[in-house]
Amino acid sequence: MKLPIKNILILAYFVKDFDVYLDRLNYFGLSASVAIYCFFFLLLVLSVLIIAHIKNSFVRIIIGVIFFICVVSFDSYQRIMLEPFDYNAYINMIDAAGSAGEALQQYAKSYLISAGYALLLLIGIILKPKKWIVNSLYLKAIPVFSFLLFTFLIFYKGGSGALGLPSFYTPLSYSSLVLYELSQDDFGTREDISIERINTEIGHDIIFILDESVVANYLDINNTKGVNTSLKETYPNIDIVNYGYAVSIANCSYSSNITLRYGGTRGGYKKIIYSKPSIWQYAQNAGLKTVYIDAQRTEGELQNGMTDRELKNIDKFIQFDNVSVQNRDQEAANVLIDLINNNTDEFVFVNKMGLHFPIHDKYPDEFLKYKPALPRGNWLDVSDTGLRTGFNGTPEEWIRYRNSYRNTVEWNVGEFFSKIIKNANLNNSVVIYTSDHGQDLHERKNPGVNTHCSANPTIEEGLVPLVVIQGNNLNTLNWKKTLNDNKNKSSHYNIFPTLLKIMKYDSVEVAKVYGNSLDVKTNDDFSFNKYWNARLGQKPKWEKINLDKIVSPPEEDFLRK
Repeated sequence: MKLPIKNILILAYFVKDFDVYLDRLNYFGLSASVAIYCFFFLLLVLSVLIIAHIKNSFVRIIIGVIFFICVVSFDSYQRIMLEPFDYNAYINMIDAAGSAGEALQQYAKSYLISAGYALLLLIGIILKPKKWIVNSLYLKAIPVFSFLLFTFLIFYKGGSGALGLPSFYTPLSYSSLVLYELSQDDFGTREDISIERINTEIGHDIIFILDESVVANYLDINNTKGVNTSLKETYPNIDIVNYGYAVSIANCSYSSNITLRYGGTRGGYKKIIYSKPSIWQYAQNAGLKTVYIDAQRTEGELQNGMTDRELKNIDKFIQFDNVSVQNRDQEAANVLIDLINNNTDEFVFVNKMGLHFPIHDKYPDEFLKYKPALPRGNWLDVSDTGLRTGFNGTPEEWIRYRNSYRNTVEWNVGEFFSKIIKNANLNNSVVIYTSDHGQDLHERKNPGVNTHCSANPTIEEGLVPLVVIQGNNLNTLNWKKTLNDNKNKSSHYNIFPTLLKIMKYDSVEVAKVYGNSLDVKTNDDFSFNKYWNARLGQKPKWEKINLDKIVSPPEEDFLRK
C-alpha cells in the first residue's frame, strides 16, 4: 500500500526533528512525563493529519499558511539562537519587533532553511486528499481541542511546555497567552508624582548617558589592559567617580531601557513601569527641560517600549536622520556639548549607538588599532543588524570580532568622552554613564554567534560600567563617601533613585519606592535578570555575577606574531 504524497511530506516534516524528540524523551527519563509527552505528540500528529484531509481546500490553505509561518518563526529562532524558543523568548522577540527587518537580512540563510522544512508541512496540508476525507464534526473538533489543551500545557508549565513538541501550534499558543495576560494585567492608571522635593532650583544639568552593548571588562577604567575611554585620566575642572564593575537590569536592551526610564526595582519592576511616573515627568516637575537624544533610530521611530504618551513629557526629541551610523555618537557628543553650554538647566538622556552588532564599520580607518579585525566597507549605514558575511562563530572569527569591538570602543566611547571633556563646560553638570547590558564575546570559545539576550547567559552579558562625572565645584551628592562600599557592588537599580535625589526629591521617600541610591551603601544583590519577562506564574531568574569568574579579554587577540 502506497502512502499519498501529502502524507509522505507531512511525515518528512515530523522526521526532520527526530533527534529533538529523542533528546526530550531522554530528558524525561523513566517518569510519568514520558507518557504525557507521548500523548501530546500523538495528539498533534493526529491533528495535522485531520486538517490535511479536510475536504474544503480554502480551509486547508489558510491553516497551512498559518502553520507555515509558525514553523518558520519557531525553527529559525532556535537555529539562530541555539537555545529553546519558550514563551519568554517569544515575548523578547515581540519586544524586538522593530528590528524584524534587520533580523531577516541578518539571518536570511537560517530563515530560508527553516522555510524549506516548513514547506514540507505546507504542501502536505494543501494538497487535495484523495482516499481519506474528513467530514465528521467530531474529528474536525480534535485539532481545536488539541490546540486548547496544548495552550493549557504551556500555561501550566509556565511557558516551557512546548519544548520538544512539533511547533506548528506553538507561536499561536504563545500569542493566545499574550492576549490572556493583557486581559489579566491590571496595574491601574499611571500615578502622578507623590514624592515631595525641596522647592529650590537645581541650577545645573543632569545628564544620563546610556551606551549600547558595552561590557565593562574591556574598558581601561576597569582593566589595566583595557581600551581607552578618556575617563581614566584626571582633569582640572571635573571629578570622575568610577564605580567599577556594575550589573545591568537584564541582558537585553528592551528590558534595561524601559526599566531605567521608569525606575523599576528587583521586587516590583513591572508594576512600577506600568504605574509610576517616568524619569521625564520627575525632571519636568523639578523645573528641568527634558531632552532625549536617540543615536540609534531615525525618522521619529520609537524603541525599547517608548510610546507617544511617554514622548509628551520630552521637550526636545533629537535623532540624526542624515548622519552616518559611524558618526552618530560623535554627532550626539556635539549636540550634548551645545546643550551643556547653553546655560539652561536640562535633563538629557542620551541613548548612544555604542557597540551593537554589526561593528565592522562603526569606527573610522584611523581607529583601526587592534588587528586582525572584521572585514570593512559593507555595513557603513547599518545600525542594528548582525549580518556578517561568512561569519560562523569560529574561534578565529571571534578574535576578529573582539578586535573590531575594541576599535569601536576607542571611537564610540574614548573619542566620544574626549570630545565632551575638551569642549563642554562640565563645571555645571552631573553625568551618569553606563551601558544597557554587557556582551558575550566568546572568550571561553563557547559556540554560537549571539552576544546577548541569551536564555543561559555568560555573566559578562550583565557586566556594565558605571561612572559619575561632575563639575568639582558642584555640591550634589557625596559620591566618595560610600565609594569603597559600592565599587564593584552596584547596579542599574541604583541609578533611578540617584537621579531623583540629584533632582532634590525627598531621600527617604525615594528609597521607599525605588531603593538605594549611589550616595548610600547600595547593598545590591549584584545580579541581572535573565528572565525579565517572567509570566504565567513564573518568577524572574537572577544571574549572580561572581567577580572572580569574569573572563579576562585575551591580549593574544592582537599581540600575535
